[in-house]
Amino acid sequence: MWKGNGVTIVHRLPYSAANFWTYEKVNELWKQHIPAQGPLALGDVARRLCAGGIAGLSACALAYPLDLVRTRLAAQTTQHYYRGINHALATIVRDEGMVGLYRGLGATLLQVGPSLAINYAAYETTRSAWLARTDRTTPSVGMSLACGSVAGLLSSTLTFPLDLVRRRLQLQGQAGSRRVYPSYLGAFKDIVRTEGVGGLYAGILPEYYKVIPGVAIAFCSYEIMKRTLGVQTNVTQR
Repeated sequence: MWKGNGVTIVHRLPYSAANFWTYEKVNELWKQHIPAQGPLALGDVARRLCAGGIAGLSACALAYPLDLVRTRLAAQTTQHYYRGINHALATIVRDEGMVGLYRGLGATLLQVGPSLAINYAAYETTRSAWLARTDRTTPSVGMSLACGSVAGLLSSTLTFPLDLVRRRLQLQGQAGSRRVYPSYLGAFKDIVRTEGVGGLYAGILPEYYKVIPGVAIAFCSYEIMKRTLGVQTNVTQR
């Protein structure tokens, strides 16, 4: 049940750090030139979408080899071709070359960019709109969890087909297996042709089970850590 969880944790450390840091910095830079107008203003929603997309792309590019290894370790069932993180990295380089560590990167960026953009925009917009109706300056744990759940549900639903194609491209070539999909677009066409349009949403229910609480906990933990450390970033007119 926790197969590949070690590499997930190792992957999440640089990924999450780069993700949140970049998001905050892009937000601050944007507001230096275009002042915030309000939680539901189109300009502020666009700012959150843009900052979230840039944050996702930056973090993904930084930690991608670990994401690839995580996917392959989790996909192993009866046959264990990879014995761990270091062995997987070395084996991929040996079998597929250095480029193998970045197999499926384009598809991943296409999925992560809009996914994180929607995540941040949905969370920050609902959070800020909710706070505007209270006398609080920071969200409670319940508010963060609720807004994070909405963000996770929305981003998962809208970008799941992109994630499905991404994972299938990542799994190509492992253990000497043949490449089924010639390209990102080819993978889409093949899935629709062989599995129907519904095939693009195969496995979305387990994705909800993972992503909705995962996103909620991530945003809630981030808010708690900022309060605990006394870090005030992007506090007004988020």
